[in-house]
Amino acid sequence: MLDIGQTATRTENAPEDHPIIPTARVGILLSNLGTPDNYDYWSMRRYLNEFLSDRRVIDYSPWIWQPLLQLIILTKRPFSSGAAYKSIWNHDDGESPLMTITKAQTAKIKIAMKERYGDQVMVDFCMRYGNPSTKSKVRAMAEAGCQKILFFPLYPHYAGATSATANDEFFRALMLEKWQPTTRTVEPYYSHPTYIEALAQSIETAYAKIEVRPDILVCSYHGVPIRYLMEGDPYHCQCQKTTRLLKERLGWKDTEIKTTFQSKFGPEEWLQPYTVEEVARLAEQGKKNIAVCAPAFSADCIETLEEINEEIKESFEEAGGQSFTYIPCLNSDPAHIDALSAVIEENVKGWLD
Repeated sequence: MLDIGQTATRTENAPEDHPIIPTARVGILLSNLGTPDNYDYWSMRRYLNEFLSDRRVIDYSPWIWQPLLQLIILTKRPFSSGAAYKSIWNHDDGESPLMTITKAQTAKIKIAMKERYGDQVMVDFCMRYGNPSTKSKVRAMAEAGCQKILFFPLYPHYAGATSATANDEFFRALMLEKWQPTTRTVEPYYSHPTYIEALAQSIETAYAKIEVRPDILVCSYHGVPIRYLMEGDPYHCQCQKTTRLLKERLGWKDTEIKTTFQSKFGPEEWLQPYTVEEVARLAEQGKKNIAVCAPAFSADCIETLEEINEEIKESFEEAGGQSFTYIPCLNSDPAHIDALSAVIEENVKGWLD
């Protein structure tokens, strides 16, 4: 339904009974991975079922994978995953940190776009899995008069299991629209100067607060099976380039920064080195003070707040490490909002100049 306060017009020369048409606007739809609605068993099971049933995420044959998923994994994993989410949950607002941060990012980008383009734009966010769904937000934008939509997956690096599946869901939502908006999708921004600058500033700020300078900075990226790289997924190469550009911006030596990969799942070999093993190896080699950042994540989530700052930290300390510093994701930091806004402005050229 059209909001009463929303500007609308009747098509020129249209009959009196013609539907009211909202004033045309450009929609900017941010998309992140998703979050369970709560950390109880059934909320976790619904979320994990949707996530792990995505053929972009797990591409094994459904005849093999689904019985394993439904009968074994989803009877046990919701308990362990629920406990992990409970340990990081934003209890005050009744939501996961990813939801809290994505809301904050959206609010700040909305202000930036309002200042730049006035009422010509509508900014909102959706999740690939869980709520708010991509389908519901595309519908809302279409109803609000967004005849053009810029879809922005909040992943700096492209991967089939992240950017591509987000785009897939966006395109599926468009299939349901009677009047389909003109659309664009944002390409990965892993090497964008403003993104690299925001990363560098966050590291410089964190290092300035540490009494003993870390021996090395570990850039931990979410992993994928090596097979995906062999099949043409560019994710690995883009992660390596981000680390190289970050190192060059900071003016560091090769020995002061390292790329690793986390979150291995299943029996296949994944991109290496594995973060959880590498931090232990570094400690055993005498690098007792390390810092870890997660450049592939636009917002802190279960993989950073629980996996890095708890599991990976524990691996480092058990191997003899002394000082472990986790550098938060860029989240809603002003430099990050400036970077995301710059990417948006580049992608709406021709629509909003």
